[in-house]
Amino acid sequence: MSAAPLVGYSSSGSEDEAEVATVERNKPGSGGYRCGQDLVPSQRFPVPDSVLRMFSSTEEGPEDDSAKHGGRIRTFPHERGNWATHIYIPYEAKEEFLDLLDVLLPRAQTFVPQLVRMEEFHLSLSQSVVLRHHWILPFVQVLKDRMASSQRFFFTANRVKIYTNQEKTRTFIGLEVSSGHAQFLDLVSEVDRVMEEFNLTTFYQDPSFHVSLAWCVGDARLQLEGQCLQELQEILDEFEDSEMLLRVLAEQVRCKSGNKFFSMPLK
Repeated sequence: MSAAPLVGYSSSGSEDEAEVATVERNKPGSGGYRCGQDLVPSQRFPVPDSVLRMFSSTEEGPEDDSAKHGGRIRTFPHERGNWATHIYIPYEAKEEFLDLLDVLLPRAQTFVPQLVRMEEFHLSLSQSVVLRHHWILPFVQVLKDRMASSQRFFFTANRVKIYTNQEKTRTFIGLEVSSGHAQFLDLVSEVDRVMEEFNLTTFYQDPSFHVSLAWCVGDARLQLEGQCLQELQEILDEFEDSEMLLRVLAEQVRCKSGNKFFSMPLK
């Protein structure tokens, strides 16, 4: 059995949370006010609890509790001022597509019960990278300039495939692109140039463009490849109007940095 391709997913959804601006709290009495003598520590007025609570969310980093995001583990540690950033093409989930998932996922769960449906669907054009807050707008502007001449195109994603992230801490069931691969490579080439300009990690050398449908914690390839994969492909092939359902128009590139979204329409 061949090794499953790796995909550029963060191991933790919490990495996508926005990093708010850091606030330097002024220390009472540190301004050196004098009235005959320096104000000694015992004479400083205490800061009200209500004020301290206002600053607690900005001074303390988010708690790294994997239980809050399905047991996922961070790919890179949280640092104040770092924004997890990802570039992708959004995939609109129409009602018929969700109907297909309602057939595929229960079948896959007979092999791996802990599988969970993705909350949103997309095709990655980059790995998850880290941007400092002050890099975000310049980064997005350069990306928009690179995308300005890119054309819309149709693609088809109809091959069921099993993926893991680089650390093999998460496994995904995806639909691999069978047509439109060359256009995706063109977009990645432009995205990679932006990454290089900001000294960030570029995409994979031989990427497998796909839409992830469901995921679970851990490496579940042995359970999902083979019989399960074959049955899922048969379900997809026999699903009514699947050929038209899985042919999609790529109309925009999107960049997500923290909780900020930036859209770049294709021509």
